[in-house]
Amino acid sequence: MAHLLYFALIREQIGHPEEQMSLPPGVTTVQKLIDHLRSCNDHYARAFADMQKVRVAVNEEYVSLHHPISANDEIAFFPPMTGGRL
Repeated sequence: MAHLLYFALIREQIGHPEEQMSLPPGVTTVQKLIDHLRSCNDHYARAFADMQKVRVAVNEEYVSLHHPISANDEIAFFPPMTGGRL
């Protein structure tokens, strides 16, 4: 099962910090997963409405929406972040 993690505002909009999911047939990329999640309910639809405000990591590496995913991946969704020293 894929392990999905949600952080910050995305977590608040979805209503939980993580979940395990069997990827449906045909869900083979990050974009296809997001499309599937959006179709599940309004919470996901709101959380993923503006993908300019969402970053994705698969197995702790930043990836594009076209990145392939598989059943045992950890897929994390979070807002863009800044950091560093002042």
